[in-house]
Amino acid sequence: MKHKPSQSQTTTVSQPQDPRHLVRETLRISANLASAPPSPPQSSAAAPPPPIQNQFVDSSLRLICSEEIDGRKWNYFAPNEDLFGPAKFSKGSIRAVSLQSPKAPVDELVSFVRSYVVPEGFPDSVIPSYVPYMTWRALKHFFGGAMGVFTTQTLLNSVGVSRNQSIPGAVAINWILKDGAGRVGKMIFARQGRKFDYDLKQLRFAGDLLMELGAGVELATAAVPHLFLPLACAANVAKNVAAVTSTSTRTPIYKAFARGENIGDVTAKGECVGNIADLLGTGLSIMIAKGNPSLVTTFALLSCGYVFSSYQEVKSVVLHTLNRARFTVAVDSFLKTGRVPTLQEGNAMESVFNLPWINHSPIVLGSRFKDAFQDAKSYLSIEPVFEKERYVVAYNPTKGNIYALLKDQAKPDDILKATFHANVLLHIIRSSTANRSLTKENGINPSVLLPSFTNLDTHIADSYKMVLALFGLFKNKAKEQGWVMSESHLNPGRARLCELGR
Repeated sequence: MKHKPSQSQTTTVSQPQDPRHLVRETLRISANLASAPPSPPQSSAAAPPPPIQNQFVDSSLRLICSEEIDGRKWNYFAPNEDLFGPAKFSKGSIRAVSLQSPKAPVDELVSFVRSYVVPEGFPDSVIPSYVPYMTWRALKHFFGGAMGVFTTQTLLNSVGVSRNQSIPGAVAINWILKDGAGRVGKMIFARQGRKFDYDLKQLRFAGDLLMELGAGVELATAAVPHLFLPLACAANVAKNVAAVTSTSTRTPIYKAFARGENIGDVTAKGECVGNIADLLGTGLSIMIAKGNPSLVTTFALLSCGYVFSSYQEVKSVVLHTLNRARFTVAVDSFLKTGRVPTLQEGNAMESVFNLPWINHSPIVLGSRFKDAFQDAKSYLSIEPVFEKERYVVAYNPTKGNIYALLKDQAKPDDILKATFHANVLLHIIRSSTANRSLTKENGINPSVLLPSFTNLDTHIADSYKMVLALFGLFKNKAKEQGWVMSESHLNPGRARLCELGR
């Protein structure tokens, strides 16, 4: 609640706001404060500081929002209406102020390393035995890597490379560098983290494409043998990344097939089938190679069969969880037909061609405040709509995206509701601009059909009414179809809006 300004302050605000006048008023107020008599002594207890939202009442900026990400906080300020009036908001008028000093280089390095070697949310996301297990596992791989240098050199000697020459050492080093590059690529790609849990179909298919790319690069070494080391390193990076995706997505896929506590049995039998097929393919390739066929033609045919089989493999997986892609399919079907698709229908409609590390969806969940709003007016106009909710949904016409911002009190059901609301708003905006292509054919610029601020406020208000009426019904129908809804599979961003005054 704003305090009542003094007479001098009232006079200052009411006068024209030019730079020279502001300078004169600042000097006059400073002189008055310097000549003022000392205040009477007060009790030893210090007076509590004013609420944070009142600290900028008499300045040219006022606090409109606070944000927190992983313990780091930002405040967002906008021009004070008392000075500039509500019509003076302009694009880029929001100013962000960080409430903490930059991290030391050592802390930045530690955070960088943690993002690669520990799961997200560590240590709360794993049980205590995870640390000793990974410690001994790392030590085991350390000795294994050291031992691999000597075994590689021994194998090269065994195939006829003389021990008395320097060639075996050079060849061994090249081979080890090739394998080392693959391990580095595997480590870097492991940062995808939780994407292996919710976008596993997309990652599995992308990994198989990388596997074929690596095989193609290996074949290219025959044409340019002097580039063996860089090409072999690049191929090994691609194939090791593919191995990471295969290993990381294997368990969730087999878990979807198991109906009881038989995941180990299902996994073992599945790997056995894969090994049998691999041996049969190896035998067939040996028979074909005896006829000296065209290497390029044979590889092209086998690659087509591999990619087609991989696509059908991931499309045949029926997952019960609603990640962002399947959630969007379910909400879109619900809004258009009034029914939620079955497990088979929802999985069949999910696209597996989207690369999971690139955001193809116009909906951003758990976004930053600065990404969703370009000026204070766009935020202040919709803030009352979400006063009782633990999220805020907005549309940025410049970026063409819908942003769902989560408040720090948001619970799992609030995150699901925010995602549902974002999809409802997207449906309304697309419906309101459905005649854009027809308008373009008639020679009218489609940009004139972009929603104005007034229309956006109306769309957001309408979408909120729809969410209040339909969200509960959508959840019930999704459960009837066997869908499991969890905010963890939606992978929201870590940014959270904080209450002013915290």
